[in-house]
Amino acid sequence: MEELLSLPTFYSGLYNFFAFIIIISVIVFIHEGGHYLVAKKCGVKIVTFSIGFGKEIYGWNDKSGTRWKVSAIPLGGYVQMFGDEDAASTPDNEHYQSMSAEEKKFTLNGQSLLARFAIVSAGPIANFILAIVLLTGFFYVEGRPHATSQIGSIIENGAAAEIGLKEGDLITDLNGTSIHRFSDLQGVVALHGGIEIPITYIRDGEEHRDFITPKLRETTDMFGNTVKMGMIGVGSGAIEYEELGLVDSVIGSVGETYNICARTMTALGQMVTGQRSPRELSGLIRITEYSGQAAKKGTRTVLWFMILLSINLGLINLFPIPMLDGGHLFFYIIEAVRGKPLSEKMQEVCFRFGFVVLIGLMVFALGNDIVHLAEKFNII
Repeated sequence: MEELLSLPTFYSGLYNFFAFIIIISVIVFIHEGGHYLVAKKCGVKIVTFSIGFGKEIYGWNDKSGTRWKVSAIPLGGYVQMFGDEDAASTPDNEHYQSMSAEEKKFTLNGQSLLARFAIVSAGPIANFILAIVLLTGFFYVEGRPHATSQIGSIIENGAAAEIGLKEGDLITDLNGTSIHRFSDLQGVVALHGGIEIPITYIRDGEEHRDFITPKLRETTDMFGNTVKMGMIGVGSGAIEYEELGLVDSVIGSVGETYNICARTMTALGQMVTGQRSPRELSGLIRITEYSGQAAKKGTRTVLWFMILLSINLGLINLFPIPMLDGGHLFFYIIEAVRGKPLSEKMQEVCFRFGFVVLIGLMVFALGNDIVHLAEKFNII
């Protein structure tokens, strides 16, 4: 308990908080900037562009009448468009009905279905674009990282341990296939569960040959299906960087963004099915802590953290939960199928439900963070 109240801990927490504000503000600005740019392109009037919520700390009006401001609660931001009831872009239907036809042209609700879809989806897309741009820069300047076929760890009682493989051994050939990366190794091993295959590896500069029988194990693929595949019980070791040109860097960054999304969805699915503990879900406190840790390690780590946070923010915002961008998009899809939007009453019920779901998730994640802190400082 004394450690929790100590001055160094207080300053560390303050550092984490300011690091979080800077990182999240950049990501939110990009997200809301996506909404703003596409909305302006479609002719929608923007009333407010805010970084943060609550009372305004500083702001100004541009020539078009948009109020740009920084608000007191730095936990997000919003773009409020003409005709919106609130920051969540809930249509003010009563006000909308009283507008003239000319005024309706400047509202989100007055746009075509395709334009509304583009405006709402622009926020998450902007987050993905930010991640792709940063990743492209990393890949082009530093190269794309990949794990080599060098063994970094040995699992006890695994097939590798049984034939005497050791940490540091470099696997060069498996069943006649040249192995250069750890992913090459995984690909061959997965297809030969229970089958003895030849293996070639280098230890202390000397080449060795042997036979290994990958053990057949059950695992879950990204779609939640149970599959059987071979495993030899080794972990990856050294990391190398592959030089890429600009075009390959862009292609690689798009692929990596997709892979991060896929891994995130897989992890969430495992939490739902019980294969992974929901206690792993992080809330504001732990994200703030991670922000500070990234900032202390330097610009490179901060940018990688921003990439992950931006991708996750874009992905989560696409969930079909009312009050999120995905909720609006879901309504638009229903409207496209039905030929008309949901009734005002049904939309109001959905928005209230979405609000309850979001608050519930935030409280649960916050509870996880509190338990994490309690364990960290030995309070429980």
